[in-house]
Amino acid sequence: MKLNFKKTGEGEPLIILHGLFGSADNWFSIARDLGKSYTLYLVDQRNHGDSPQSEDWDYEVMAEDIAELMKDEGLASAYLMGHSMGGKTAMFFALKYPEKVRKLIVADIAPRQYPVHHQTILEGLNAIKLEDLKSRKEADDLLSKYISDSGIRQFLLKSLGRDQDGNFIWKINLPVITAKIENVGEALDLDGTFDNPTLFMGGANSNYINEGDKADIDRFFPDHKIIHLKNAGHWLHAEQPEAVIQTVKAFLG
Repeated sequence: MKLNFKKTGEGEPLIILHGLFGSADNWFSIARDLGKSYTLYLVDQRNHGDSPQSEDWDYEVMAEDIAELMKDEGLASAYLMGHSMGGKTAMFFALKYPEKVRKLIVADIAPRQYPVHHQTILEGLNAIKLEDLKSRKEADDLLSKYISDSGIRQFLLKSLGRDQDGNFIWKINLPVITAKIENVGEALDLDGTFDNPTLFMGGANSNYINEGDKADIDRFFPDHKIIHLKNAGHWLHAEQPEAVIQTVKAFLG
């Protein structure tokens, strides 16, 4: 699949993958700084943003999408960073194509299986009937019945767009994500290891990477480092962007 991406900056290539319900836009503010040191590929993963939509949606096909992007761009290898779902895609890709990844950064996710915990978000999104929707304000009001946090609602509503006729559309493939949400939480199930340097960068206020994950991380990524950024939760790049920028630079540089 030919993914949509924004290429910016100059230097060695760094591919960045967003998380579930997100898009390449989530990394634009950080890209302004990192682009001074690296050529960034800010990617919309399939079924998200402006990339194509498909019934096929798991880490196998999402990793193959990255392989196709690198081939099209003439990249023999690159630095690779992914957040949450994007971190799982990045881990899967690094284990399958270790020769294509110079260093790996995994933001607030571990290789283990995670239980489905997005039911309320999916209920809220599916409650918005696009054919009847009159405004973004109306969408926010409907979503507020399910999600009280306005920041999370605004993040989710970034995926609400309009088609060429002005009708509201979802940029995410909501039916497929709803039907196959369990795929996002799947554990890595691959043989082999990724032996190049790997950084697991978690949020100190998040429970996505914990002490119990070290055995799995050791198994797949023997040359790794785990850090937790202070005053950051799961969306650490939005909550502590400067800390993320400096940590990425130090690790890659």
